[in-house]
Amino acid sequence: MERVPRLRALRTWVVKPAMDPISCVALASGAFKTLKAAISTGKDIQSMGQTIATWGQAFSDFNRLEERQKNPPWWEKTFKGSDEEAAILIWNQKRKMEQMRKEMKDHISFIYGPSAWDEVLRIEAEQRRIRKEAAYRKQEFIDNCINWTVGIVAFLIGGVILAAAIWIVGKARGRW
Repeated sequence: MERVPRLRALRTWVVKPAMDPISCVALASGAFKTLKAAISTGKDIQSMGQTIATWGQAFSDFNRLEERQKNPPWWEKTFKGSDEEAAILIWNQKRKMEQMRKEMKDHISFIYGPSAWDEVLRIEAEQRRIRKEAAYRKQEFIDNCINWTVGIVAFLIGGVILAAAIWIVGKARGRW
């Protein structure tokens, strides 16, 4: 199995604050327009790696936000707009993102052949797997920190209670 080098951007993806769907679509649209303009002027798509990465990240963030909207936190249900408003917004933005993805697929398949798009999908899957593993490792680290903190606090409280009990017994017997 081929190992994919870890990119710095993957490590910051987990910590980055979440964007709203409109910002994701705006970022993806900007990157997509840049790609279309560059391709139409004859620029090689391989030299546009950073722009493609920006578009892919915005697309990934949008999908993550869409999944999050299915089960939003309580405060978001309380203070954000209606469910219908959110559903229509997500639906509209999803159609735009799907259209951009279809055009991206068509461009890549036309220039490099259909097998190139299959390779893009394989790389996407590998990157998702790496990101998911990084998120799991981060969550495991946080869980371990919480467990150790609770354990140390419980040990200290137990020690204080034991010391207080010994002091009280010693005081009662007149040894202090």
